[in-house]
Amino acid sequence: MLAARYETMSIIITSNLGFSDWVKVFHDRTLTPAILDRITHRALILNMNGESSAESSEM
Repeated sequence: MLAARYETMSIIITSNLGFSDWVKVFHDRTLTPAILDRITHRALILNMNGESSAESSEM
């Protein structure tokens, strides 16, 4: 799916993991940087830190 949409359509990927933790998803220390390189090539990365609105509404 990603290859078919590459540079033709937008793709949104969300995660609560930092890039260094993505090896937990792909389970391969060699393959993970290559995948992240492909995913983030020409990407707009928004790193959002702060209090979660979902967590604050639960209290």
